[in-house]
Amino acid sequence: MDQQKLTEKAIALLQELISIQSFSSEEDKTANAIEAWFTHFNIPFKREKNNVYAFNKYYDENKPLLLLNSHHDTVKPNSAYTKDPFHPHIEDGKLFGLGSNDAGGCLVSLIATFTHFYAQENLNHNMVIVASAEEESSGPNGLNSMLLILPKIDVAIVGEPTLMNLAIAEKGLVVFEGKVSGTPSHAAHPNDNNAIYNTIEVLQWFKDYKFPKVSEVLGEVKLTVTQISAGNQHNVVPGHVDLVIDVRVNDCYTNKEIADMLTAEAPCEVKPRSLRLNSSSINREHPLVKSGLALGRSSYGSPTLSDQAALYCQSLKLGPGDSTRSHSADEFIYVAEIEEGIDLYIQILQGFLKQ
Repeated sequence: MDQQKLTEKAIALLQELISIQSFSSEEDKTANAIEAWFTHFNIPFKREKNNVYAFNKYYDENKPLLLLNSHHDTVKPNSAYTKDPFHPHIEDGKLFGLGSNDAGGCLVSLIATFTHFYAQENLNHNMVIVASAEEESSGPNGLNSMLLILPKIDVAIVGEPTLMNLAIAEKGLVVFEGKVSGTPSHAAHPNDNNAIYNTIEVLQWFKDYKFPKVSEVLGEVKLTVTQISAGNQHNVVPGHVDLVIDVRVNDCYTNKEIADMLTAEAPCEVKPRSLRLNSSSINREHPLVKSGLALGRSSYGSPTLSDQAALYCQSLKLGPGDSTRSHSADEFIYVAEIEEGIDLYIQILQGFLKQ
């Protein structure tokens, strides 16, 4: 099949996926639709829960493995939608629908690209594509679970909207629960250890705190207090104030290093919820990156989290669409972006796999 017809079928698949509700952990029907694509093209596939995956025809265990990955789950539509989020339709070149931009356009473009290369011989890498579940919720049954099943992955392309520019690094995430303590009391009596007042200095400390190492690609570690709660009666001073601190980690630190630093230095009790969502990167001199740069694409560091956080190999975030549209009302992707995405994916991999 020529590339134009493959692209047309990919756009049709995206429209089908949009029409099917696929919130995280509820992706069984979109997984069925993805299975139907591989069946149509006579590509053997496997399924693990709602993850659908396939290997290239001439898989050779002596060659390194390239992973192509994007997800088919979505967030729930927000209340500002004016269009039916499950009604895919094209207006002025825009394909509207929930998950169209994040990350349906990337997913179908990668599926089409994998199909293009599936039966080609003499590639220098094996290929596996994983249409994964539970990315939006960082759930236990997504790409992270597939790493226990797949062979060792040497390098990966994770499909997320980047305007087809090369996100060569991605910030990790550690969420901390903080507790500022004080003395509980009746509001009518003096109290020099009011937890709420104690929080003022603690918040200022977090506001001013800087991690010393600054990444060339990802910049500073970004620390933000995002939630605060305390008390349940107007006449009772609470014994503590609860905080949530969101820390976006650059590639100069591991999540454990960030946790150790904050635990030692913060003026209140802090405890990380998880340390598994580490930052990701790929060497700027990697042949995959150089193939994209040779086509005039730019490189940058991404502040947003993706399934790259589950990977321990070098990985590149790359895909059609614009990250600023993700999770927005009346989400859309330009049809031309999908067309360009498939073309660029193929050209980049042509330069990489045929070296």
